[in-house]
Amino acid sequence: MKNPGAVGGRRLVGLLEAALVREARLWKVPVFKDGRIQGADISSSQHREVILWLGEMNRLFRFCPETFALGVCVLNRLLSTVKAQPKYLKCIAFTSLVLAAKINEEDEVVGSLQDLVVQSGCSFSTAEILRMERIILDKLDWDLYIATPVDFLHIFHALLVSGHPHLVPSIGLGSGVGWDSASAPAGPRHQKRPAGFQAALWTRQVQHCMACHQLWQFRGSTLALAIITLELEALTPDWFSVFTDLLKKAQVDSGEFIHCKETVDEFLQSLEFCLPPNAVYIFDSARVPEEGAEPAGRGRSRAQQGGASDECYDGLRRLYDEESDAAASPCPPLHPADD
Repeated sequence: MKNPGAVGGRRLVGLLEAALVREARLWKVPVFKDGRIQGADISSSQHREVILWLGEMNRLFRFCPETFALGVCVLNRLLSTVKAQPKYLKCIAFTSLVLAAKINEEDEVVGSLQDLVVQSGCSFSTAEILRMERIILDKLDWDLYIATPVDFLHIFHALLVSGHPHLVPSIGLGSGVGWDSASAPAGPRHQKRPAGFQAALWTRQVQHCMACHQLWQFRGSTLALAIITLELEALTPDWFSVFTDLLKKAQVDSGEFIHCKETVDEFLQSLEFCLPPNAVYIFDSARVPEEGAEPAGRGRSRAQQGGASDECYDGLRRLYDEESDAAASPCPPLHPADD
């Protein structure tokens, strides 16, 4: 993806504004009360399990991440509109994914409905899926498309490439952005990554977050921005200026954003869903002539949070310590444990 330049940047802002308008009009999610969807007998664990299952189906059918995200949005919009019974939950979810695929995927990718049902291993019939399609379309007024968290992730990603090209070589933004990864600076904060690595990581994180009902209280635009900001904190010392630029464009309330960011951080850490884990090396002092060796990788680090002020927006900078992390010290020689 080439740097869009000023014209492309304005077009991206226009796309973002249109997506925000559509989100404001259509965004609706089920309300959970006492561990269950209000007005229905579907528990939060059942809701989470069916979304994780949708992710498996999405990979099985080789659909794109946007299809999964839209399928989940359709499912949640319907669950917030009707009182669904748990026995129909999987059928509703599967049908939501099929409808999303009809919007996002090419016909040859989707294939026939009968083939999809057979591949899924589900017991419901194609006739049941077709009846459920009509119910969903009727309840949602045939207006299924809404900007999803994955859509916002792509828009924010493109805005980063357009407005902050200096970030491209440092954190591997983009796919075919035009920089040579071999010439990118290496080191604790500049590890070599293939083009598109960061966008793929963010997309996987969004998909995991979409299965967490606590995070559905936040709109997709807020969720996507929180995930990107968490990574920018760890990957570039210039994260705050980049974040404030995106925050203004996204028209996200700063207080809501901070709450979302903290919730996302806690959730992702609980899953240990982070950058590739550290490689652990055991050195035998008898075989290693050098005094020591440096570790080959470094896990994801969070920028230290603190600050003396909790004022909104103008005091937002003080909520986070912008000082870059100290460079990792060399790993001392590791000796085998005594027998």
